Amino acid sequence: MFKNYLLLALRQLRRNRGYSFVNIFGLATGMAIALVIGIWAVDELSIDQHIPNGDRVVEIMQNQWPKGQTSEKTPPSYVGTTVSAALKPWLQNGNYQDVFTHTAMALWAGQHLLVNGDKSIARTGTSAEYTFPLIFGYHFLSGAAGSMRDPNTALISRSTAIALYGTENAVGKTFKYENRRPFIVGGVYADQPTNSSLKDYDFFISIANEETSWVRNTNSFEAHNCRMYALLAGNVTAAQATARIKNICSPFVKYAYENYKVLPFKSLYLHFDDASSIGEGRIVYVRMLGLIGIFILLLACINFMNLATARSEKRAKEVGIRKTAGSLRGHLIAQFLAESVLLAVLSFVLAVALAALTLPWFNQLAGKTMTFPWTNPLFWGLSLICTLLTGLLAGSYPAFYLSAFRPVKVLKGTFKAGKGAGNPRRILVVAQFSISLVLIIGTIVVFRQIQFAKDQPLGYDQAGLITVPDNTHDLDTHYEALRNGLLNTGMVANMANSSANLNGFYQNNFPEWEGMSEEAKTFSFRGIFVNADFGSTIGWKILKGRDFSRAHLSDSTAAIVNETGARILGFKDPIGKTIKYEGKPYTIIGVAKNMISNSPYYPVQPAIFMGEGGHDVFTIRIKPGTPLRTALAAIEPVFKQFNPATPFIYSFVDEEFQKKFNTESRIGNLATVFSALAILISCLGLFGLASFVAEQRTKEIGVRKVLGARVTGLWALLSADFIKLVVFSMLIAMPLSYYCMDQWLQHYALHTSLSAWIFVITGVGLLLLTLATVSYQALRAALMNPIKSLRTE
Repeated sequence: MFKNYLLLALRQLRRNRGYSFVNIFGLATGMAIALVIGIWAVDELSIDQHIPNGDRVVEIMQNQWPKGQTSEKTPPSYVGTTVSAALKPWLQNGNYQDVFTHTAMALWAGQHLLVNGDKSIARTGTSAEYTFPLIFGYHFLSGAAGSMRDPNTALISRSTAIALYGTENAVGKTFKYENRRPFIVGGVYADQPTNSSLKDYDFFISIANEETSWVRNTNSFEAHNCRMYALLAGNVTAAQATARIKNICSPFVKYAYENYKVLPFKSLYLHFDDASSIGEGRIVYVRMLGLIGIFILLLACINFMNLATARSEKRAKEVGIRKTAGSLRGHLIAQFLAESVLLAVLSFVLAVALAALTLPWFNQLAGKTMTFPWTNPLFWGLSLICTLLTGLLAGSYPAFYLSAFRPVKVLKGTFKAGKGAGNPRRILVVAQFSISLVLIIGTIVVFRQIQFAKDQPLGYDQAGLITVPDNTHDLDTHYEALRNGLLNTGMVANMANSSANLNGFYQNNFPEWEGMSEEAKTFSFRGIFVNADFGSTIGWKILKGRDFSRAHLSDSTAAIVNETGARILGFKDPIGKTIKYEGKPYTIIGVAKNMISNSPYYPVQPAIFMGEGGHDVFTIRIKPGTPLRTALAAIEPVFKQFNPATPFIYSFVDEEFQKKFNTESRIGNLATVFSALAILISCLGLFGLASFVAEQRTKEIGVRKVLGARVTGLWALLSADFIKLVVFSMLIAMPLSYYCMDQWLQHYALHTSLSAWIFVITGVGLLLLTLATVSYQALRAALMNPIKSLRTE
């Protein structure tokens, strides 16, 4: 029986090659997209899920409300991963051993220089307690985490050991951190898997070292300067741990209301947005793309159902003869479902090929390194089940619809599908184009939001700016000679140093000034230390007062505030006023235009620039019109002259700024591709449906032509029904897309508006595309010789 169904299905495919191609290619495209999105979603959902005892690994987070708030009735104004190191002694010496078995304090990871003799490498790492690798279950190839109790000991990854020493057997060997402080390797651990958010942690140096005494000696809960991780004890939950420690800091915070929250580490990657501090995280995009994948697969299934039901009258006689010959309805249902499943299987084979071929390109688009799961039996098992379900779903309506035909009417030639027979097809077409329209509008809004953020005034001139980290501080001691050397190359217009990169002002503090209001006490300021060359190098705009200058030696105790900071200070004229930052007085000499340094999607925070000099980052402006390759070739030897052991590491300020849009840009690019494919799938179905309608109305067209109907009139007649369906789709999709995208935009404090032109242009474009799709078949039918048309009976 099954063999017979299979043979009949193959004959149908051969007999209707065009119809079969549209079905198989459309369904394969939908399946391929679903496969690729599924692989991506699984990869995202697997991040940090491999950690041993992962359910017990947590991070302690900071909640913050404005001063005067003493409850959690409103959402916090800030949620962040940076807490005060003053918490550590409380957890260590307090009565919390029944809550946490281990706690680990660590600084933010960054790129640093590791030097072994004449070999130097730049690697990402951080200062941490020895308990950090214990909490996260690092696998040690040699040595042990406990060795980092020694302040002069470090732990390195296997790849770092090979890069630095040429072998993974590195325990006992030494290297210089930032080419100035020696550390002994106490352990070598296996590199973290690619689905770990800690995969870039190439080394740890002991936080007990003199390098980080500043953080260990912190006793103020208002100084947020580290991250805190812990391993929950026994059956303690994150909520129970939160209840125990949440108010430790609250009595000691003067300028705000703060408390702690304990969150499972393995959920942070997906559910915490560190850029916005209060967002939902990447899970929003996983859900978004997951829905897109489901919708596109649904579009492909709709195509199949539409074309199969549209051809129902063509197969009506076959159904009548089979029923007359004794076929039961169940047999017919089985036959049509077998045809559908065969199409689904063939589509899946093609979909696997398409997915495998496009996955490398998708990796580039998504910033991933995913591979096709060829050897994963779970993947193949689930894929087979989904393929069968897709086949059954796509063929269910045609199977039950075709098998219900009455053989007597069919064989007498009196069978008519009836006025309502086309309603299911119309509903499915409306569903197709509604989904496609929502995807298109959503994609446009995503890119509009990205462009909106990019169009925000930067507050300085990015062109020709590069930054070089002062890894060793050796360069800082030769600043003047280094600057003069660079200027003498003829390639450099200016150079400055600062305590922060232009694309990240992260240091926070609560400055004080005379007459500050209670509200002003709740605002923290970004604090950046700069030298006299900073403003002229970056090209910022001074709105009031003056810039830092080499001519004013007193500028080492001077400060410039940004617009937001000046507004919070509350002075009618802040020039000449004194502000205390970290207890030290600074005289305000100017107000600078706001600069975007952190997230471009959120308002610029108050900032104060102190002129005593920064010692972490060099900012260099290349002369306009100078080829970058030529300039860099001239700059590198100057840096090498003053610090030969340090590799010349640089970054372009504009490129680093563009990285702030990576997540939204990737989602936008993916949505663009998937929207285009959704439209392609929909148009394939529409093309096939238009072909059938034109074929079905051949005699009517012939009669109308004989009676004098013009080609344009016949074209309009055949196109009108499809245009009506698209217009109806707009009425459904536009309010839905407006609501969805308005909700998405609310995640951003600064966001674009939902302009009416987006909906108008999208609607008109879809109408034109629909006309282009159906016009070929409509004009072909309208131009047909009426004599041939009338012979179709």
